Amino acid sequence: MMFLVQWTPYQRAGFCTVIVLCSLAVFFAYNNVNINSNYDIFKILRTPGISEEVNGNDSEVQVFEEQIRQEMRNLTPTNRTIILIWLWPFNYKFSPECIGSDLNGLHFTDNRSLYNQAHLVFFHHRDIRTDLSNMPKEPRPWFQKWVWMNKESPANCPRIPQATSLFNLTNNYRLDSTVPGRYGEITQRKTAKDDFKLPAKDKLVCWIVSNWNRNYKRVHFYNELKKHIHIHTYGAAFGLKVSRDEGVQLITSCKFYLSFENSIFKDYITEKVYNPLSMGTVPVVLGPSRNNYEEHIPGSSFIHFEDFDTPKKLADRLHYLDQNQEEYMGYFLWRREFVAKHGSWAIDVCRTYKYMKNAPGFQRINDLNKWFWG
Repeated sequence: MMFLVQWTPYQRAGFCTVIVLCSLAVFFAYNNVNINSNYDIFKILRTPGISEEVNGNDSEVQVFEEQIRQEMRNLTPTNRTIILIWLWPFNYKFSPECIGSDLNGLHFTDNRSLYNQAHLVFFHHRDIRTDLSNMPKEPRPWFQKWVWMNKESPANCPRIPQATSLFNLTNNYRLDSTVPGRYGEITQRKTAKDDFKLPAKDKLVCWIVSNWNRNYKRVHFYNELKKHIHIHTYGAAFGLKVSRDEGVQLITSCKFYLSFENSIFKDYITEKVYNPLSMGTVPVVLGPSRNNYEEHIPGSSFIHFEDFDTPKKLADRLHYLDQNQEEYMGYFLWRREFVAKHGSWAIDVCRTYKYMKNAPGFQRINDLNKWFWG
């Protein structure tokens, strides 16, 4: 209290100015109000009689005001939008795939020295240490949003209890994520075209798999299915590693591909489905329910393992389609109006950027653990 009494008039005025500026900053940020960087707010906030009260101390007032301006510059976002990748997904680096005007004013970086200026900061869940020791130590600027990135299923992600309320946005494969980051998507053509040509096929059923666990549902189902139909198998699980290009050739050469997920969760539909869809092969899916798949891809584009009472009945259906080309081709009719595309981290970052531009207000994920792991 003694300290306050000893303040000079211009110090008291300056303190009040700081309070007003902070209040205005919060207001502008929440309502997305743009302020010209050359605009001097002190011109309207300075008390008319203050210079008369302190008389010959105008220079001290100016120095004090400049100190406040500098502090505000340190806390205020720049005119450009800075996206900072704090933790790359499995150390995989990429550039954002934004189209045209979406790039205007966008600065994409992993330079952590720009943390205090960054509008969006991305953190990949699997790269966050459980003790949060590799997370930012500095306080979060008021205008900054933290984005939780993750494309793995709950079965393949450790919970981090301390991080449950840290994030403002989620970028995840789930459709109820703030910004869905899917492994792929089906987009509508501008005009319908009958231009699909079936690639040459010399195999009936194929499967490429590396992650082998005898407790997985897909392994149990495969072990029964192979008793009734020949399956061409590749990947580390079978001692036959294939390159990306070799994988494309293999999938293209098969009539059916086993798109079996390693775990079954809502919306967890990976590249195992979008690869065959984009390559002219029919996916046989094992994952969430058929209804959930149909929220992502056309119902006539795939065969669901639960459509059949037993693996043998599924095998019988595949044999039948092998002998009935017209009915088999019915699984590609969707391609007349739609196209299968792959997703990417780069696309996800740009969509998150667009979301932030359209919804700049405050947001927070209150309980990440409950939302994702249940």
